[in-house]
Amino acid sequence: MTTQPTAHANPWIALHPGDDVVSLARRVSSAHQSFVDSAGADGVRTVVLDSWQRSRSNGVDPDRSSGVSSLSGSELEQYRSTHPMALIRPVIRKLLVEDAADTGLLVAITDAHGRLLWVEGDTAAKDRAVGINFTEGADWSEDSVGTNAPGTSIALDHCVQIFGAEHFSRTVHDWSCSAAPVHDPVSGRILGAIDITGGPRVAVPEVLSLIRATVAAAESELRFHVLNASPLDRRPPRLEVLGSRPALVRAGERIALSRRHAEILLLLLDHPEGLGAEHIAMLLDEGVLDPVTIRAEVSRLRKILGSDVLGSRPYRLLAAMDSDIGDVRAGLDRGDVRSAVAHYAGPVLPSSDAPGVYRVREELRARVQAALLRSADTDLLRRWTSSVDGREDLSAWTAYLGSLDPRSSLYAQVRARIALLDRELRG
Repeated sequence: MTTQPTAHANPWIALHPGDDVVSLARRVSSAHQSFVDSAGADGVRTVVLDSWQRSRSNGVDPDRSSGVSSLSGSELEQYRSTHPMALIRPVIRKLLVEDAADTGLLVAITDAHGRLLWVEGDTAAKDRAVGINFTEGADWSEDSVGTNAPGTSIALDHCVQIFGAEHFSRTVHDWSCSAAPVHDPVSGRILGAIDITGGPRVAVPEVLSLIRATVAAAESELRFHVLNASPLDRRPPRLEVLGSRPALVRAGERIALSRRHAEILLLLLDHPEGLGAEHIAMLLDEGVLDPVTIRAEVSRLRKILGSDVLGSRPYRLLAAMDSDIGDVRAGLDRGDVRSAVAHYAGPVLPSSDAPGVYRVREELRARVQAALLRSADTDLLRRWTSSVDGREDLSAWTAYLGSLDPRSSLYAQVRARIALLDRELRG
């Protein structure tokens, strides 16, 4: 017989005292099947049902194999070696991992996007977890694999337990997990999550208490590192939008940004006075986007940046932020064309067709081109004409030709290229 949780029971806990594990597992499995078939479900916690609904809205397939691999090998090693969560790994190992051998339990550390940085613990459990790709480098965000403790704890910014069939993906129904987010002690932003994964006993209240105590110790360790940080560690965050891989670099950590988040940050950086949701929507899609959608995106972005960096009413940056665009502009402003070109790694967010981004992209490209033409520097013009922006830039090719010795073989090659471009332009 199953004792139903009282109305005042902690909603973040999966197994309450008095619950019959077998009966609860049967009831939750039936509710999951009902939700998948008809989107209706009785007998599950509201926090789980809400997560299932988000998972379905995000297009997660409950029958798909879980854990999408996103980083591996040297790329993973480099990423996690400079990640802030690496600072607290010794604390987590001492409090959780050292006692996890031969227990059937796994201890996982994620980044702020739900990517698994480290998975340690029982060897047999690690081998089993390979079957669901619960492995280092895999993406276990709620957006990617649906309801799971580390991904959902990050999505909700709260500790949570997920028991068996409460997972949205059926491939994970044999597992249970408890997780809690870890925060930057200064900004309050989420840095990642700590998770314990295993069998049903992982979903009892005592495990969640253990996770929360470990998070408290980890955040205390982070606070110590912040107080003793070098000036280099306290540099402003840096936005990188030149080229096809937008990112935010902070305290040595390179955080990949979605195109939409990169667009919004670029617009806010370009409008220090701030922008309303309606204005951002117009700059992104000429008013077609719903301001409600913008508010939701900014809310997600605030979880990455922290409330001390991104303000509201209007949306604006509250702290200094560097950027690769700023480096190019600074070089142009002081007449250092070589520095500007060295920092110009490619067009601004080349895959974006947002009007506000297009204006920034074209303004920067035109400034760099004009400076190059004035410089008549052979080496810089050679680099520009071999770049994405300069391959069909007839003005730059003409200037390049004018900087060459007419007797050189390169002169003839450049003249031939100009002739070809001229014919193509004439149609």
